[in-house]
Amino acid sequence: MASGDWHYLYPPLLGGTLLKRYKRFFADIELDTDEVITAHCPNTGPMTGVCNLGGRVLVSHKPDPKRKLPYTWELSEVHDTVPTWVGVNTAVPNRVIKSALEARLFPELGAYDQILSEVCYGSDRKSRVDFVLKGDPQQPPIYVEVKNTTWVQGPRALFPDTVTTRGQKHLRELMALVPEARAVMLYFINRGDCDEFAPGDGPDPEYGRLLRDAIAKGVEVLPCRFAVTPQGIRYLGLAALHL
Repeated sequence: MASGDWHYLYPPLLGGTLLKRYKRFFADIELDTDEVITAHCPNTGPMTGVCNLGGRVLVSHKPDPKRKLPYTWELSEVHDTVPTWVGVNTAVPNRVIKSALEARLFPELGAYDQILSEVCYGSDRKSRVDFVLKGDPQQPPIYVEVKNTTWVQGPRALFPDTVTTRGQKHLRELMALVPEARAVMLYFINRGDCDEFAPGDGPDPEYGRLLRDAIAKGVEVLPCRFAVTPQGIRYLGLAALHL
C-alpha cells in the first residue's frame, strides 16, 4: 500500500471560532450556528502557536450521558506560511499510529506480526510504551514511543514546546532497551506544512541533549509527517532530521 492511499478518517466535525481556553481542559467556542459551547481540550500542554483566540477550529460532537462535555476540540487552523489544519487532540496520534502499524505503513520498522499496546517497561515497570512489535523470535522486539508534535518554526517541526520531564524519562528508558531490543521514538508531526524536524532545545535543552545521546546509543527516530484535513489524516513520509 502506498502511503498516499492510506487515510485515517475523522467523524463529521463542526466549525467554529475559539473564544477562550482555560483551566487547560476547557475551551469556549462559538460554532458557525452562533451557539457558544464549552468543548473538552484534550491537549494539556501550552499548545504553542496553535491556540489562537479568534482562530478557526473544528470540534467533534458525541452526546453521551457519561461525558461531562459532549464536544471535543479536534483541529485548529493556523497561518504560519499557508493556511494549515493542525491536530490538537493528543489522543488521536496513537489511534492513527495503531491503524498505520496494522497497515504496515512504515517500512523502516521491518517485519512483525504482533502489535501490543500500552506495555509496561522501564526499570521500575511503571512506565508504559505506546507499542511493542513482535515477529520472528530470532529478532529483537521493537518498542515504539509516540510523541504528538505541533510546534513549528518555519518549515521545521520541533518537540517539545515546554519542559517535559516525562519525555526525558522516556528517552532514558528507551536507551536502556538497546541492544536487547530496538527502540524507536516516533514523532507524529500533526500538520502537513513541515518537512524538517529538530528537538526543541529552547524550551527544554535537556531533552535535546538526551535525544542526541539516545540516537548515538542506537535509539531510532522516525519524524513522521501527516497531512491533516477536516476529513482525515494522510501519511506523507518522513521529515528530514536536524540535530
